[in-house]
Amino acid sequence: MTVKLKQRGFGSDVAEEVTSGLIERGLLDDKRYAELWIRSRMAQRKAHSPRKLLVSLAKRGVERHSSHEAINSILDEETEYTMLLKYLEKMELSEEGSSIRADLKNEGFSPDTINRFFESK
Repeated sequence: MTVKLKQRGFGSDVAEEVTSGLIERGLLDDKRYAELWIRSRMAQRKAHSPRKLLVSLAKRGVERHSSHEAINSILDEETEYTMLLKYLEKMELSEEGSSIRADLKNEGFSPDTINRFFESK
């Protein structure tokens, strides 16, 4: 919010004071915003991987810690597994086990979810 206010011509002091006031009143909450945004992306079937969600949230100015908390609160085992299957379907990855594992790890999928996928094959 501070960055957006500065971009619109407000001074640093004013932008920081407004942002602080909104946070104190509970009207500005990065984690809540991130959770709502992630749920929206999932409803639109546009959530491809945990890493892509984190990157998109960072581009929107959400702190890394808040983004991680939001993802962890939303992605239960089944939701993450479903996301992993959709990711693999979309990416049409080859059947090379080690390269798929590395790609899934790089995309932020948990080791448990990755192992579950390979155990089900």
